[in-house]
Amino acid sequence: MEPLVKGKLQNNESQNDQSQNDASKNGASCEKEMEKMCIPLRPHHGMCLAYFEGKGYSEGFTAHMQKVLELLTGKISESEKLPEVRLVTHTDEICRACPNNENGVCREAARVLGFDRGVLELCGFKDGQILEFGEFARLVQEKILSAGKRGEICGGCQWETICANRESRWRDSSIL
Repeated sequence: MEPLVKGKLQNNESQNDQSQNDASKNGASCEKEMEKMCIPLRPHHGMCLAYFEGKGYSEGFTAHMQKVLELLTGKISESEKLPEVRLVTHTDEICRACPNNENGVCREAARVLGFDRGVLELCGFKDGQILEFGEFARLVQEKILSAGKRGEICGGCQWETICANRESRWRDSSIL
């Protein structure tokens, strides 16, 4: 997966093709990139972004995560609508800058897949589903974070203390 450049995604063709195939199976497809951006996002990253405070695996990862957060919440877009996300259970846009990403595969693949499946299940999402980021974040907040179920999904995560000691940014729906 190629990086965000000037606020637009440039996709790795093979991974993008797979994601498009997954989305097609679920009856959805992203609009053309020039018309509206559709960003691949692991479902559990909806929780990570809710509590992100500028800490991460590396400086590059942290800077990239901040940029993705700003893009998803409309802070670096001229569009009135938030971008769409395609929920994926493989490496996504955030993973692209992660030092645990080895050639498109996470070193912690089994563990984070469990996180993803937990979010999919509790929110009623499907792998490959496409929806506006604001709706995605609202449902993560409602079905998991406000319901006190975050720990059931990712309580053993190394970033647990950050999430346990902060309010979710998705609580304030004006952000979305």
